[in-house]
Amino acid sequence: MEKFNISGIQQVGVGTVDFSRSWNWFIDMFGINVRILEDDTVAERMLPYTGNKAQKRHACITVSLQGGGGLEVWQYSERKPQPCPFQPAVADLGIFAAKIKCRDVAKFHETASKKWDGCTDICRYPDGTPCFYIKDLYGNWFQIIQRTDIYIEQKSLTGGVVGALIGVTDMEKSMEYYQQVLGFDKVLFDVTGSFDDWAALPEGGQRYRRVLLGTSASRTGAFSGLYGDSMVELVQALDRVPRKIYEGRFWGDPGFIQLCFDVTGMNEFGRFCAEKGYPFTVDSCPDGQIFDMGDASGRFTYNEDPDGTLVEFVESYRIPVVKKLGWFIDMGRRDASKPLPKFLFRMMGIVSIVRKV
Repeated sequence: MEKFNISGIQQVGVGTVDFSRSWNWFIDMFGINVRILEDDTVAERMLPYTGNKAQKRHACITVSLQGGGGLEVWQYSERKPQPCPFQPAVADLGIFAAKIKCRDVAKFHETASKKWDGCTDICRYPDGTPCFYIKDLYGNWFQIIQRTDIYIEQKSLTGGVVGALIGVTDMEKSMEYYQQVLGFDKVLFDVTGSFDDWAALPEGGQRYRRVLLGTSASRTGAFSGLYGDSMVELVQALDRVPRKIYEGRFWGDPGFIQLCFDVTGMNEFGRFCAEKGYPFTVDSCPDGQIFDMGDASGRFTYNEDPDGTLVEFVESYRIPVVKKLGWFIDMGRRDASKPLPKFLFRMMGIVSIVRKV
């Protein structure tokens, strides 16, 4: 039995040219409005992906109490962010879209379409699930997909992130990584052709192979209740050679930066990844020291999927609940396999809900 655990998708990173505008848009559109942490310091440990130079940035992680992973909104503070020089298309290498869960796709589509013109028509996922796609202020695509599970009721139609759509060049090799390393061991569908739900997306009318991966059992761990079940959709272009979305650009530049997972037992997980052929490329605490992230502390690492898409892993050591009262959760003092009680997240919501920034 492995001595590590992956609790679920913690967040998807979103690089932007305007931190406040992007965060406000996510609050207004998706209700992802509970700030877990915010930091405005220098990223000193990401040198392999930031031109071998420490870079100052402003970042926050925010979640929805209705469940799902969060978003890490991220902007360079001193360096000018470099947008992608081309319009990313379906199956380009990297994260093309983040998946947002929605309890009523039809009703949310009606609401979203009235206040934003970046919505596609409602369509059907290959498995028949209602969905549609929405483009944010800076051209990032989000798939709104029907999911009825709610963690803590907030009277919102949408929750957090439940997955990502990732372009690959070799489906079998990529499936091996996401199944064997990240634990997405269940094939939910494996289909080839052209697809109606992508008709409005860039290059969406071409032929693709699409594989949706989930888990055969629900994840466990402190944050597993909040994150819930997640999925990864891998897509391979059959009619063209895909481009790499972050070719020649830095981590943190505009677009979907990384897919991040919550992990316990990082040392053991690192050895496991190396044995599978995917060693850590970044480790914030290689000598076991503690890395402070604003009011929280922990350890983060990265590796890459077979096409270089960045995957982050975070092991949390200390989590703020009510900062003003000095109330923090010491993760080392509790059973890492047991979910945190809901009342702690309710308390976080009471003190951390952000209306506008």
